[in-house]
Amino acid sequence: MISSRTQGYIFVVITMCIWGGFTITSRLNAVWHISPWDITAFRFGLAFLILFPILLIRKDTAFLWHKEPFILALIGGVAYCLVSYSAFHYAPAAHAAIFLNGFLPLCTAVAAYILFKEPFERDTWISVVIMLSAIVIMSYLMYRSTGTAFGLGDLLFFTSAVLWAVFTVLLRHWKLSAWHSMTSVAIWSAIIYLPIYLLFLPHQYQQVQPMHMLMQTLFHGIFVVMVATMAYVEAIKRLGAFKTGSIVTLAPFIAAVVAVPLLNEPLSPAIMFGLLGMGIGALQPWRWWGRKSALDQALAAQKAQQNKPDQD
Repeated sequence: MISSRTQGYIFVVITMCIWGGFTITSRLNAVWHISPWDITAFRFGLAFLILFPILLIRKDTAFLWHKEPFILALIGGVAYCLVSYSAFHYAPAAHAAIFLNGFLPLCTAVAAYILFKEPFERDTWISVVIMLSAIVIMSYLMYRSTGTAFGLGDLLFFTSAVLWAVFTVLLRHWKLSAWHSMTSVAIWSAIIYLPIYLLFLPHQYQQVQPMHMLMQTLFHGIFVVMVATMAYVEAIKRLGAFKTGSIVTLAPFIAAVVAVPLLNEPLSPAIMFGLLGMGIGALQPWRWWGRKSALDQALAAQKAQQNKPDQD
């Protein structure tokens, strides 16, 4: 029987693999000239076509008509996708790892405090100091080498982190099942966004190679929307929002390094410092320093009990 904690880590690994792929493929959208408007429409359009008939067959649509699914879709679906996909057109994958995924645990803690008055833990304050220090030093190094510290893409990535953090905290607070969370985000996002896209936004997918469009639609419409969302929700239920957000942060950092040879993206000393600092602040490795394993603790307790003087 797999423990709940172990199940949580399994779901985290699944989420990490897909989130790492999300970073690479989202950057490929810019390389392949796939607009944020198009990929968002195809992503949620495919998910809607798959999921809505399943809900009708199961007669499981009542949950959709509450305010919670609509709000989750608006924040973690439409808004997050448009902002994050747009950011990849202005900044490379390494910047996403820093300003989106690096800030995600911190933004989650701040959102939990603002929305539900959840206090900061000591480890969270340490993370804040490390992350802010890393950003200050990185911006100084970038300004010295390029004359510019931050760009529009960085601002969009940070905005994405804020949106996803609020989405994460609301998910945990409202306690929707993984299935209802995933289907509500996918279906309501399609209902909200597709009419706007069809009537008012530019369509550029005709200029994209069909195979590129198909690959991105399948990955983002099935794996990102469905598989990753369900795995992420299940991980939050078992490990908590902050720990889940901290661990899955590692995947985009790895993807940022992979993007250097794969997409021929630059990796300056300033960006490397930022990746290192944000990674340490997000993962909080000091939590595990000097911590005994469960077996060591059990053996120590047994030894102490044996050495305890007989009271008889």
